[in-house]
Amino acid sequence: MLSDDELLRYSRQVLLSQVDVAGQLKLKAGRVLIVGLGGLGSPVALYLAAAGVGELHLADFDRVDLTNLQRQVAHDTHSIGQLKVESAAARLRAINPSVLLVSHTQALDADTLAGAVAAVDLVLDCSDNFATREAVNAECFAQGRPLVSGAAIRLEGQLSVFDPRQENSPCYHCLYGHGSNAELTCSEAGVLGPVVGLVGSLQALEALKLLAGFGEPLVGRLLLIDALATRFRELKLKRDPHCPVCKVRHG
Repeated sequence: MLSDDELLRYSRQVLLSQVDVAGQLKLKAGRVLIVGLGGLGSPVALYLAAAGVGELHLADFDRVDLTNLQRQVAHDTHSIGQLKVESAAARLRAINPSVLLVSHTQALDADTLAGAVAAVDLVLDCSDNFATREAVNAECFAQGRPLVSGAAIRLEGQLSVFDPRQENSPCYHCLYGHGSNAELTCSEAGVLGPVVGLVGSLQALEALKLLAGFGEPLVGRLLLIDALATRFRELKLKRDPHCPVCKVRHG
């Protein structure tokens, strides 16, 4: 059930026929793992908390630095030196105190990652390195958890959804199994704040669609964003039948 306060708080999205009370109840029951509370994870966490997702599991072992504040909007000047998970959690509680927050302040290794993924319904990869993306993808497919993956650098962004529950869904390894430019970091190449904000907001949108069960998630499609020209391009993705990650699940 939704309380009177919840009906009022979420009234603008409950008014949407695609969400309604039934969808809001699904969001309330939802459990989400956000890997990385930086430029992508900040808008993801803020929007999911505001939308009333019941549990947000926050994973990041880094601390807030002055250089983060240009784009990582969950943190502020007073957060410098704090763990990003703690800084983000304080902001999320201020937005919506009814959301349950679970913190992971240590790097997720093979054992802890498995437990973190098992505890949720959906994972959002907001990390900034290839090794983490590969590990999160592999664990999501091993456990049948949908994964919303985003990336941004310079004036470019990309987004896709990998869903092991769908037989024809590719995985992150199908796309970038031999490595990618994702190893190039923002500290080396630079990035504009609204670019990560845009990608993170779209990740949050895909998460809400998956949790509440409406719309067409970005499965089998890669959305490419050219912020310099404000252009969006979509590429079709196919599952690699020889992929060592997802063939284990799909056979």
